[in-house]
Amino acid sequence: MPQKIAPKKPGQPPDARAAYLEIEPEFATVAESDLVAINIDVPQAVSLTLGVLDQLVSLRSAIVQQLPEHPIASFDKLRLYALAAWYSHLLYLNETAPKNTIRELSEEAAPLRTNLLRDAEAAAGRSLVPSKTVEEIRSGQGNIDTANDLVALSALFSDNWKALQGKTAATQKEVARAGELGALLLTALGVREQVGSGTLPAAEHRAKAFTLFFRAYNEARRAVHYLRWHEGDADDFAPSLYKGRGGRPTNAPEGTPETPAEGAPVETGTP
Repeated sequence: MPQKIAPKKPGQPPDARAAYLEIEPEFATVAESDLVAINIDVPQAVSLTLGVLDQLVSLRSAIVQQLPEHPIASFDKLRLYALAAWYSHLLYLNETAPKNTIRELSEEAAPLRTNLLRDAEAAAGRSLVPSKTVEEIRSGQGNIDTANDLVALSALFSDNWKALQGKTAATQKEVARAGELGALLLTALGVREQVGSGTLPAAEHRAKAFTLFFRAYNEARRAVHYLRWHEGDADDFAPSLYKGRGGRPTNAPEGTPETPAEGAPVETGTP
């Protein structure tokens, strides 16, 4: 049985940078007409995916045996795609976001992390969110950890909002800001070196990296729904990246692309 969804921190920037460099040659395979619109929160989506990877991997043998046509190569690279999408998002912010100072961002980030972590600990005490995730977030120290902690907290609250609503002092505005602020702080800390060929603008790099990530995750999710159809727990193994924001209609045929709910926040090219 799958465990309760536990979003993870994106990890150390060098790991994300290495994943980005490994995936970058694949950008040439993504046609402009095939780009997936970035209408979800990238940091949250990456954090959520990293949190369910172990559960997904547990189904790999079944996927190979029962779905021989499944693109298992993309399944095996899902972590790389997620980290590459995260790193490309940081590169994009470096070009487009206001140039706040580390001090300005840290002064906002520290109390926000403290408040959300306190609320998360209370929720964990009531078994509303995974206590292990909260412990991992609590262990972070320093500005880079603070930034990653905010991303993980944002995903944790967002993906469990249905259970938390009315039972926590945290607000949706704080949750959304935590994800934004974490990425902005990492960018301000200078963790994003300009890498790769430099022939594409950051927005295009980001769009292509996100498309590769989304494709791989969506294919994995389709396979999981096939394998776990009768058990009815596919979303516990591979939850919608639009969780809390709509998702695929429950009566839609399997494989229908996910779309955000009406009124859900959609990125417009500016952070």
